Amino acid sequence: MMRAWGLPRQAELDGVRYEIRTDYRDILEILRWLGGRADPELDAGGRWYVAMRLFYPEFAAMPQEIWPRATEFLTEFLAAGHRAAARLGPPLMDWQQDAPLIAAGISRAAGQDVRTLPYLHWWSFLALFDAIGEGSFATVVAIRDKLRRGKRLENWELDYYRTHREAVELRAPASAEENAEKQRLLALLQ
Repeated sequence: MMRAWGLPRQAELDGVRYEIRTDYRDILEILRWLGGRADPELDAGGRWYVAMRLFYPEFAAMPQEIWPRATEFLTEFLAAGHRAAARLGPPLMDWQQDAPLIAAGISRAAGQDVRTLPYLHWWSFLALFDAIGEGSFATVVAIRDKLRRGKRLENWELDYYRTHREAVELRAPASAEENAEKQRLLALLQ
């Protein structure tokens, strides 16, 4: 397990230190790949391979025998040093879809817009994420949770849901056909 009070910037695997990417923007990109949003056609193995290449700049030189340990390190790093526990039920948030709401909450918690910082360690970003108090993001997640559990929404929540349905409902990743159509349209524009 990683030390809770430190901010790891390297992975030590079988006695060898490997550089890792730790800026929150890099990690959000890794999560986008792992979640299947970057390329919905990739299977889980392909998504993990891309994630490992993104996380470890020297992945190409890393011996295959340590890939399982390197994957475990990445998993623990994503969970800020904790072993990730399985979550029951559908997700309540999506890093990509909820980005504007998350950025507003984190910036309020940090007292500045963290997107302007040249670097912010993933664990520091998660600490700020955990400090998000009341606000739009908390409201959206609370409504999603109630809907998921079949709980009755308060009148104000129902009104919020009706007026912000696109923000509240999580969208599925784009299909291969949707991505192909998007690429075709972009090609026409250029």
